[in-house]
Amino acid sequence: MQILLTNDDGIYAPGLAAMERALARLGEVCVVAPAVEQSGVGHSITFLMPLMAKEIYDGERRRGWAVEGSPADCIKLALSEFCPRPDLVVSGINGGLNLGINVLYSGTVAGATEGAVFGIPSIAVSLEYDEHAQFDRAAEMAVGLIEQILQQNDVGNHALYNINIPTVAMRRPTEVRVVPMATVGWPAEFDRRVDPKGRRYYWAMGTLAVPETGEMTDLEAWQKGFITLTPLRIDRTETKMLQRMYDWKLSLGPAPSKPT
Repeated sequence: MQILLTNDDGIYAPGLAAMERALARLGEVCVVAPAVEQSGVGHSITFLMPLMAKEIYDGERRRGWAVEGSPADCIKLALSEFCPRPDLVVSGINGGLNLGINVLYSGTVAGATEGAVFGIPSIAVSLEYDEHAQFDRAAEMAVGLIEQILQQNDVGNHALYNINIPTVAMRRPTEVRVVPMATVGWPAEFDRRVDPKGRRYYWAMGTLAVPETGEMTDLEAWQKGFITLTPLRIDRTETKMLQRMYDWKLSLGPAPSKPT
């Protein structure tokens, strides 16, 4: 099996190295990752300037390619130049969870999404932030779960998955929960500060969103200590609304007056 591996924490991140080691038992791993950290860049791509790429070595061992771009750039360039026919794309392990609405901002999820755009089974993997994160253990858990995903008969009908591992899973037995992504928005909260020159600046608070439904979502499952697995979609069309809009009487003229 040919596996294309990327991340958004950069090619020197310990989570990437741990995932590379764990994935090696499944097949040949090709690493194409950002040269520097790209957290929070979402699905941005580079097209107004050239993409610089450099081979990286650890002593005599070739690590892979460092790309001066986003995770989506890395996958797109890899499929064109470095790893044209992978059987699997993995993005991670990210140092920090990518739950709920955060998948829209996540470079980690974007790396997997770019692989899914090309119809390749693609999986994003994130571990809850911890200064002493056990990336090797988390990688072994993730790869075991990835193996099970690939063994499912209907995996060919879907290409994009998001795995999140809580830190409690490193300390005690837990379970995997297949759950939807929470859609409650992250609070727009900032700490207003003043720098030594009197200039105002703002620091995002990062306050956790609170689910408002009784449904078990990825956020609630994480709060209960479960590993979460969520299938994600590329097509953001709202199908039900689309069907309703077919009946709208639209034209390029002025909108008809509403009866009073």
